[in-house]
Amino acid sequence: MSIVPYREIKRRPKRRTLDQPQVVRAALALLDDVGLEALTMRRLSERLGIKAASLYRHVRNKDELLQLLADEINGEIPVVRPAGTWQAQLRAMARSVRAGLLAHRDAAQLLALTMPFGPQRLRHIEALLRILRAAGLSGREAARAAYHFNNLVTEFVADESRFASMAGITPSSRRKMYGQVRKLFKSLPAHDYPIIVELADDLSDNNPDGLFEFGIDVWIRGLADLSNERKRS
Repeated sequence: MSIVPYREIKRRPKRRTLDQPQVVRAALALLDDVGLEALTMRRLSERLGIKAASLYRHVRNKDELLQLLADEINGEIPVVRPAGTWQAQLRAMARSVRAGLLAHRDAAQLLALTMPFGPQRLRHIEALLRILRAAGLSGREAARAAYHFNNLVTEFVADESRFASMAGITPSSRRKMYGQVRKLFKSLPAHDYPIIVELADDLSDNNPDGLFEFGIDVWIRGLADLSNERKRS
């Protein structure tokens, strides 16, 4: 019997271990690369270098994968601290959620499509309801206000993201496009569209941050009026 020299022995490669958190992180990276519409189980298994059957050991189906993805994104968003006025807390939450959703491609659309909610998302919902109850709203008012808060932030980001993902859109081309809109509005006959012509500069203002802050401010002022009514009654 011959003895094979040690240097010639080929060690078997270690079998790659995979768990659900790794699958979710890979799916999030894929989402950023290809977008929600092109995110498929087949593409994810190819990225992970595994067969589709192996992928289904960690997630039952695409619906569960999207739910896990939504919760992963929510887990990256800091939960607002219960400090300061309720108005300040709502503004902080709105800005934080917007920034978190903008950090990933199609994140707002993903959140709008996924139920039930995971534990990370529930933490944000709980924090939001706590703030609204602290404002003096009734249970029903707080629930309805939370619904509209979610729509205000996620739909704004969804629209913002759709615009940003348009082919050929860059900061310079965006400014150019808004300049063309301004030029168009100002060229309209003033006797037919007097207010559009008057507000041409404001209607074509390329300032998504300012637009977002205005919407949040108007919403919070409405809640403040409702809160004051409850305190007087």
